Amino acid sequence: MKNRIIFSLLGFALAFSVSAQDLSDKQRAEIEQRIKPVGEVCLEGDNNCSGPAVAAAGGASAGRSGENVYNTACMACHSTGAAGAPKLGDVAGWADRIVKGNDVLYASALDGIAGTGMMAKGGCMNCSDDETKAAVDYMVAGSQ
Repeated sequence: MKNRIIFSLLGFALAFSVSAQDLSDKQRAEIEQRIKPVGEVCLEGDNNCSGPAVAAAGGASAGRSGENVYNTACMACHSTGAAGAPKLGDVAGWADRIVKGNDVLYASALDGIAGTGMMAKGGCMNCSDDETKAAVDYMVAGSQ
């Protein structure tokens, strides 16, 4: 009885493997279509991608303006003053920061400020360094 079950299972496995190999090209294409990935992650600088690299949420590689970065990443805190963030247009709130110079402001924006709500790049991890600096320039220009 035991041998009969084993042979039956082997026969089933053999029949299944033969039928899977006997698919038509059309059937294989349909299966490939059903199981293909829904997307591909391709990071900027990755040369192994099948298409051009783009960053999520707006294509950082296109070079967003400081105003665009502010409106998409910085506004949540810098328009409300959340977590002590200086508000855009608040001359007094920005004065002590602006006097330290752009390099200090850029470093704060790029690296974040420990012990505060200011995260590196304001949490915009798909922003390039230049885009982050442009957002700082935009806020400084609007707060002098």
